[in-house]
Amino acid sequence: MTYDVVILGAGAAGLMCAIEAGKRGRSVVILERNEKAGKKIRISGGGRCNFTNIYTNPENFISANPQFHKSALARYTPEDFIRLVRRHRIAYHEKKLGQIFCDGTSQQVIDMLLKECDRAGVEVRVNCAVNGIRKDTGFDVSTNIGNFKCRSLVVACGGLSIPKLGATDFGYKAARKFGLKLAKVRPALVPLTLGGEEARTLRELSGVSLFADVRCGRASFRENVLFTHRGLSGPAILQISSYWRPGDDIVIDPQTTPRRFRQKWRELYGAKAMHGWKLAPSGTEGYAKAEVTAGGVDTNELSSKTMEAARVPGLYFIGE
Repeated sequence: MTYDVVILGAGAAGLMCAIEAGKRGRSVVILERNEKAGKKIRISGGGRCNFTNIYTNPENFISANPQFHKSALARYTPEDFIRLVRRHRIAYHEKKLGQIFCDGTSQQVIDMLLKECDRAGVEVRVNCAVNGIRKDTGFDVSTNIGNFKCRSLVVACGGLSIPKLGATDFGYKAARKFGLKLAKVRPALVPLTLGGEEARTLRELSGVSLFADVRCGRASFRENVLFTHRGLSGPAILQISSYWRPGDDIVIDPQTTPRRFRQKWRELYGAKAMHGWKLAPSGTEGYAKAEVTAGGVDTNELSSKTMEAARVPGLYFIGE
């Protein structure tokens, strides 16, 4: 089977890429190893799909190559995607901090993307496991349902987060196969764990949430912190986890103090002020609980305009 474009992965990035390529008259097929497209989209935003942020700008991205995302973000903006959502009459709202959620469910966004794929003439093959990739004049992709040949191969396999939804390291293996450099991968937007005495004493606060400023180095977020049986979670912790490294402390300045928290604080620290509470996380809850994967293909290897690998014409890496 021969196509202009073969895309590996039917997540958000793969589906959007397929739509745009199909609109340009390319013959496109998406190969998805899961039984359905968009499995991570389905759980995003607590099932309501926080599909964009109106304050998206390059300064809000963590990157060793800041010029890359300035160019990439300029080519397709949050408003471009919001216009697509409006065309499909999907109701949405801004929750806070520019986060845009569906009024309904994430399935609306999945259905929208699949409808756009259909209109663009894109084929979507599910339950399709890729066994190998070979480059000749083009690319030859061998799978459990046959071989696919193409001029352009797009790797949109996603990161390592949430393996129960089918996440694998295939995309990283593909990058290495073709000689691309990788930035070290790690879990991000992930709960932090506590160890030793801190874990034992704070476990009684499991389920307690408080509003706080949380700092790690120069990074700071003002959001909710949730105590768990293993450590800390909640929006502020998930954000700060992307900046935290083993050995770093985090500093919590509570802005609200529920009764259970105040009682535990007095038990542990007496009359000591709550300002500048320093904790030393022992680690994270790993890829099983991470919302995203940090690191991956080094962006210096890719064109910021097309995502094409500089060393391998016709090979593209997109998404997480």
